[in-house]
Amino acid sequence: MDAYDEGSNARRSPEAPSAAPGHTEPTGVTSPAEPTDPTPTPIRPPHPTPHPHPDPRTGIAALSLRYQIGVALSLAVVAVVVCVHIGMVFLHVAPANTVTKQHGTAVEDWVYPEFEQNWKLFAPNPLQQNIAVQVRARIRGADGGSRTTGWYDLSAQDGRAIDGNPLPSHTQQNELRRSWDLFVATHDANNRPIGLRGTLSETYLRRIVVLRVEREDATARGDVLVSVQVRSRTANVPPPKWSDEKVSVQPVYRELSWWPVTADDTEGSVR
Repeated sequence: MDAYDEGSNARRSPEAPSAAPGHTEPTGVTSPAEPTDPTPTPIRPPHPTPHPHPDPRTGIAALSLRYQIGVALSLAVVAVVVCVHIGMVFLHVAPANTVTKQHGTAVEDWVYPEFEQNWKLFAPNPLQQNIAVQVRARIRGADGGSRTTGWYDLSAQDGRAIDGNPLPSHTQQNELRRSWDLFVATHDANNRPIGLRGTLSETYLRRIVVLRVEREDATARGDVLVSVQVRSRTANVPPPKWSDEKVSVQPVYRELSWWPVTADDTEGSVR
C-alpha cells in the first residue's frame, strides 16, 4: 500500500516544498512557477490638467452693454412692425368681420398702394361670371374719309394665347384683366373717375387698348387712329345640370365713351 502511494507520487509533477511553519521566504525571491518581467515598468508622473482658455465672444455678445441694448431695441421694433404688417394684410384679405368694420380705414391706409392684394382669403362666393374686354376704333384714312372698325375681343385673344401654353406670360394673363378691374374699382356707375386713381386707371387702360389695336394692323399706310371705345361683355357662367339654380345667360354690356388717341398712347411713343 505504501509502495503504491509512493509510486503514485512519483508520477506527479514536482511541486515546490512547502515552507515549514514559522519559516519566511526572503524578500525579492520569487517562486520558479511565477515568472516575472525582469524590466521594471517605469511610473510616469501624471500630466497636469491645463486650464481651458475661454472662447472669444462673437456676435452681439462681443458688443458693449450700451450697444447690446440698442441692438435689442432695434430687433424689438422690427419684430413689432412685422407683426403689425402681417396682421394688417390678414385683415385686408380676410372676410368682413368686426375689426375690419371698425378699423377698415386704418387697414386700407396701411395696405394701399404698396401692399395691395387682389385676392380674398376663404372666398365664400367665387367668380361666376365671364368678363371680356373689347375695343373698336375710329380711323381717318389717307383720303380724308373716316371709318369705324368692328369690335376686337382682346380677352379672347389672351385666352387663345394661354390655352395649351405651359408658360404663358404675365402680360397675357393679367395685364388687360387687372387694368379693367382697376378701372371698374375707381369709377362710378356712370364711368366717372373717383379720385386721382380714377384718372390714372383711365389713361392706363386707354394706352393698353391702343397698343393692341395697332398690333392688329387695323390701320393701313397713311391711316391715323383717331379714337377708341372700350366695352365689357359680362355673361353668367351656366350652372351645372344637377343644380336647380336659374340664371340669365344673356350678356350685359358696359360701354365707355370714345377716347381720343394722343401721341403718348401710340406704340411709337412707348418705344
